[in-house]
Amino acid sequence: MRIAVLAAMAALMLAGGARAEVIDKGDYGFRLKTVEQIKASPATVYRALFDIGRWWNPEHTYSHVSSNLHLPPTANGCFCESVGLNGSARHGVVVLVIPNHTLRLETALGPLQGEGVAGALTFDVKGGDNNGTELTVTYNVGGARPFIVKFAPNVDAVVTEQAARLKRYVETGRPQ
Repeated sequence: MRIAVLAAMAALMLAGGARAEVIDKGDYGFRLKTVEQIKASPATVYRALFDIGRWWNPEHTYSHVSSNLHLPPTANGCFCESVGLNGSARHGVVVLVIPNHTLRLETALGPLQGEGVAGALTFDVKGGDNNGTELTVTYNVGGARPFIVKFAPNVDAVVTEQAARLKRYVETGRPQ
């Protein structure tokens, strides 16, 4: 099982281009951070977060269809995916919604879900230069499995890729 998880994480690493910064690693967890400058208002960027099925990479879904993802703008909302006939996956739960400012999810993304770890994925938007927006994405992951820290670079690549896709979606209407 561990080999399958590591192989999946290696594949995820190859899918992303740029890397976010791994800003902290400890014995049982890590913290990632990426920042994107987006040419749109904070309100536009914030609204786009909830269009997740239009910008999330389908390769990082169970169904390989991004439009099967749903993310409601309310606390306790399910970041969920429809998978096949009557199938579903809960990727996370919305725990904080501050309109036009912050979205936070409790989530163990992808293969981390099976490792018994906890994660907090936060999207912060704030006004930037030239009427644009600075999007800061942080992902804090921790658990009782010391090898989880080895996943940091691979998870970093996936989170960075999703932030870049969100930026492209907001600026061009297309995630790629």
